[in-house]
Amino acid sequence: MRTRIGIIGAGPAGLLLAWLLQRRGIESVVLERRSREHCERRVRAGVLEQGTVDTLAEAGLGERLAAEGHVHHGIELRFGGAGHRIPFEELVPGRAITVYGQQEVVKDLIKANLDAGVDIRFEVEDVAIEDFEDRPRLTFGGERLDCDFIAGCDGFHGIARAAVPQDRVRIFEKAYPFAWLGVLADVRPSASELVYSASERGFSLHSMRSDTVSRFYLQVPPETKAEDWTHEAIWAELKARHETVPGFTLDTDGPITAVDVAVMRSFVAEPMRFGRLFLAGDAAHIVPPTGAKGLNLAVADIRVLARALGEYYASGSEDLLDRYTEICLHRVWRAQHFSWWMTNLLHAFADADAYDRRLQRSNLEYVVRSRAQATALAENYVGLPYSTDETG
Repeated sequence: MRTRIGIIGAGPAGLLLAWLLQRRGIESVVLERRSREHCERRVRAGVLEQGTVDTLAEAGLGERLAAEGHVHHGIELRFGGAGHRIPFEELVPGRAITVYGQQEVVKDLIKANLDAGVDIRFEVEDVAIEDFEDRPRLTFGGERLDCDFIAGCDGFHGIARAAVPQDRVRIFEKAYPFAWLGVLADVRPSASELVYSASERGFSLHSMRSDTVSRFYLQVPPETKAEDWTHEAIWAELKARHETVPGFTLDTDGPITAVDVAVMRSFVAEPMRFGRLFLAGDAAHIVPPTGAKGLNLAVADIRVLARALGEYYASGSEDLLDRYTEICLHRVWRAQHFSWWMTNLLHAFADADAYDRRLQRSNLEYVVRSRAQATALAENYVGLPYSTDETG
């Protein structure tokens, strides 16, 4: 078999690349080791930046997003017995976030691609990359797929980055001394916007997926397993960390339907191109979820890669392909800093002394009292506008 672009991974990055390429008349094949059902039901991020929403809408994927997504014009920082709203509509007019689960984005992308005739192969066994420098090809299940280029969109633990010799990849990484316990519950949200709560007990986040489904996160020790927590203990701890302001009661009148643990890490692999192999999304970089940047960075990578490949097939120019790493990493490192900053701002560190804790409180108070600091948080949270290189 032969195709122009071989794409590894049917997550948001790989599926969006396939969709944007087919709109440019560029053929691709997507290989995914999981089932379609697994991809469409896997709960991950749910906060879409303004630029991500605009990208999906411009690509003809915005109908269900507009109908079912929840647009938020602010977030709340809760600490010291009070809540403090960061008003996006005042600080960054015209820009907001939309709460729409990653699995919903994946459903929309799978349907659009399959309806358009894009070749997506689920439950593919033994995928391997060969000769990505000159004559790239993918082998899987006894078959061979020759490609012009390969896009590694297969996540942090995928095969794409692992196929590159270690001496050609520079790794920057940081592990955090805690994890997040993620909780999905069939209970109406107790707040109309996301609530980031910092307390001595640890950090907690109140988010939502719909009018009847809430998503919560609890800071927990890094070795925590989901089965370590009973549902009763989860609700008790969520109430303790969120019911810290007068008049607020957390609604717990519904079942918990899923519990998972997310490791907190920062990771960047440089470069993001190796011959005719390109890395995108989590295959190239990971951020702690505090800043809600993971999915949005993947979309930004794919915008650049799709445009670069489109330019190559239209004119033969490799200028954007050659600059792919440079363009993407400019946004990646900005998001890395913001995610690291939000993580340090809001979490309780076990090794923090009295000085560290007072410094952290001072920083929180400065953010909510200074318009300049609040604006910096807001413009990074809703997503910085795309540059000329990213938009074309």
